[in-house]
Amino acid sequence: MYKPLFNKRRVLVFHQFKNKGWALFGCLGREVVCSVLSVATLTYASAESVSTKPVVTDSAAVSTPRELLLDEVSVTGSRAPLTRSQAARMVTVLERADIQQAPVQSINDLLKLAVGIDVRQRSPIGAQTDISIRGGTQEQIIVLLNGINICDPQTGHNTLDLPCQLSDILRIEVLEGPAARIYGTSSLVGAINIVTKEDPSPASPEGEELLLLRAEGGSHGYANAAARILLPPFREGRGGSSLSASYTRSDGWSRAANGTLNSDYCGTKAFYQGSYAKNALRLNWHVGLADKGWGSSTAYASPKWKADDQYEHTTKLTAALQASVKSGAVSLHPTVYWNQHQDRYEGYRGRTDLMPFNYNRTDVIGLQLNSHFDWALGRTALGAEMRNENLLSGNLGEPLARPHHIYGTDRDYTRGLNRTNISAYAEHNVLLRNLTISAGFVVVKNTWADMNPTFYPGIDASLRLGRHWRLHASYNTSLRMPSFTEMYYKVQGYAADPHLKPEEMRALELGANCQFSILNCQLSLWHHHGRNMIDWIMDTRLGDDAVWQSVNHTRLNSVGLETSAQLSILNSQLSISYSYIHQAKDLEAGVVSQYALEYLRHKLVVGAHIPLLRLPSAASRQGSAVLQRCRSHLTLDASLRFQDRAGQYTDFDGSANDYSPYPLVDARLTWQQPHYDVYLKADNLLNTRYRDYGLVEQPGRWLIAGFALRL
Repeated sequence: MYKPLFNKRRVLVFHQFKNKGWALFGCLGREVVCSVLSVATLTYASAESVSTKPVVTDSAAVSTPRELLLDEVSVTGSRAPLTRSQAARMVTVLERADIQQAPVQSINDLLKLAVGIDVRQRSPIGAQTDISIRGGTQEQIIVLLNGINICDPQTGHNTLDLPCQLSDILRIEVLEGPAARIYGTSSLVGAINIVTKEDPSPASPEGEELLLLRAEGGSHGYANAAARILLPPFREGRGGSSLSASYTRSDGWSRAANGTLNSDYCGTKAFYQGSYAKNALRLNWHVGLADKGWGSSTAYASPKWKADDQYEHTTKLTAALQASVKSGAVSLHPTVYWNQHQDRYEGYRGRTDLMPFNYNRTDVIGLQLNSHFDWALGRTALGAEMRNENLLSGNLGEPLARPHHIYGTDRDYTRGLNRTNISAYAEHNVLLRNLTISAGFVVVKNTWADMNPTFYPGIDASLRLGRHWRLHASYNTSLRMPSFTEMYYKVQGYAADPHLKPEEMRALELGANCQFSILNCQLSLWHHHGRNMIDWIMDTRLGDDAVWQSVNHTRLNSVGLETSAQLSILNSQLSISYSYIHQAKDLEAGVVSQYALEYLRHKLVVGAHIPLLRLPSAASRQGSAVLQRCRSHLTLDASLRFQDRAGQYTDFDGSANDYSPYPLVDARLTWQQPHYDVYLKADNLLNTRYRDYGLVEQPGRWLIAGFALRL
């Protein structure tokens, strides 16, 4: 399902156009160079993921043949934009076609199918999910929306509060390993970039539906309704915009000891995005809202605090404006963004007499200036970013000189913290016929704890061997600042340390990829060396006095292997991938880890997309482009995941228990018509009882039926 970005075909050079079968247009599917013009097509990219904006050049100004790549996707494996065939670092991409086929309910569920990603949920359908890469924690990755960092500095638990829905997404890019010189701080073990559709004008939709309506319902009182519409352009041919919204609810699958529901969910999303282009200027913007409330069951309980009816409500607002302008040989990309996250946590649902509610609000303002230019020695990128993070809280941070009122309550924010992260970077890319080398560094300065400017380098290399093979190697470093929760959370059995040091990571990776017309295989070996790694640990030997403490581990060494293969034959796709991780850090007897040492030692993912029935309609036989692309057929999409987690969890009796391995099978049967789909989904088809977190048992079989209408 996930596809690596290694695809380079042999270049044919033509000096004349001739109306012969062996001439230019008889060679589609290869990269073609015609004097100063080159057209690249992607073997494994779906059409929806390929940019259709032409590259315009002044041929009179070019005296010698040079390569210009048209219609090839730029990926974010480096600071400077590089195409898939140029990329020096392995970036994994989930295409739009894969997203549509996956038997999932949410983006959270979608990411479970990536073998290098560990998705741990305290509640399904996107209620609360922690996500990590290569044995890290939920705090150690960065999640971006169209290249904008939307992580919440309060806690990584809120990272996947996304305002967009599956129908908004064009592709998802996953970069595994440290990525400081590309994304700055927080990208300690990897990054996930969610790219939404760049909508065409409704006046010329190019096959994109003008209106999408979706509704589904199923087990545990689950219901979802969603819509997405293309809006009229600001000016004909110069931009487009879209608006989407969704509502989701569920009764949940469990009850508290008092008989009330304790895993219910209710959430709303809204997402608006647009673009405008004129001459050398292009603008893109988005505004999003994600609001949800969910029964937290025993999500944050402990042996000392056996609460089984917790509740949490979060609201995320995000807005960004991005520009791209070219002046001579230099391309400039300024960006300004704002994220706000509000969080209300109820240790006892609705019972302020037992525990006051915890209120937190974070506001993040960021400014970026990226630039790149080409010259005789390759492509160079320079830039800088300033990110200010401000916290207002009832229990996190330092005492405020002046309290701030909490809207809608009789309470005030009495504590808080403000810190600013400033980073500057430089990167150079050497682009040769069969070799790409990308090297650079980032310098980081954070105002918290008078941190000195720190230098983090990295280098990637990719060697293409013929048409089908590719080797890659990389060495990268990164850092992460502690979250506000890790520094200050001291409630009901938790004791945070405000003097935590930043985490640092050094990583080495080697890999190979082979790609043929029907088969794609890859293998990666990696080693991570972490210093001052942050985790919550508990010494159960202390009995009733045991609490969760945030600490810095001195060292943490991890090694891992990832391998995958995808086969496409007879309109069917089959895939299998496997990941193995070993961490060398051991805890003393009786000491348990909450995050850092609870990693997926083994993860196996098998996926299949199988067309069961195809019935071309009369309209499609008449040559309708839209109907030819979307003929009536019945398809089966299925996935099997087997996970074996290292580490232990502590039950309410205070006993330490090993995590048990488990298999999960999800499937979806879809009947697709030109303008509508009808489907039936089954999550956890085998009704497996399992735990992502020790004190929270996940639901069993979950059946869903739904339909989608396209106009």
